[in-house]
Amino acid sequence: MNHIILMGRLTRDPELRHTQSGVPVASFSLAVDRRMKSASGERQTDFIDCVAWRHTAEFVSKYFSKGRMCAVHGNLQLRDWQDKSGNNRRSAEVIVDNVYFTGEKRDDAGGGYHSNSAPHPATDSMPPIDAGYSPNSPVGASDFAELDDDDGELPF
Repeated sequence: MNHIILMGRLTRDPELRHTQSGVPVASFSLAVDRRMKSASGERQTDFIDCVAWRHTAEFVSKYFSKGRMCAVHGNLQLRDWQDKSGNNRRSAEVIVDNVYFTGEKRDDAGGGYHSNSAPHPATDSMPPIDAGYSPNSPVGASDFAELDDDDGELPF
């Protein structure tokens, strides 16, 4: 089974191109931190080439840019090729099926990013949550109400 999931930051803006038949293809690179530190205690990073096709290519080129955190889901593909000197080379790249937003939300008004903990205009005007509620508080019989069952039919 060839299945890969990565999360990292884009090292450059995605490059959107089209094949001769008009199929969109976007290429980009992710900087992915390794789980373990090196012997010297430094965090190591892998730079992984990614390729997205069709709608996924258009999506990634429209909504992602250099420095943006994202997660990709796809499969690993190895390509054999020859360089200008005639030497045989092999490249590994992720063929991306899906791209997901992770980490920070884009601040469309200012063009920058803000953390998830920053105030947001849509939620600033929401009424406060009931201070007496706790997810660990016991539930009593008075917390439920009986429903009328007129016809016995399910609503879906």
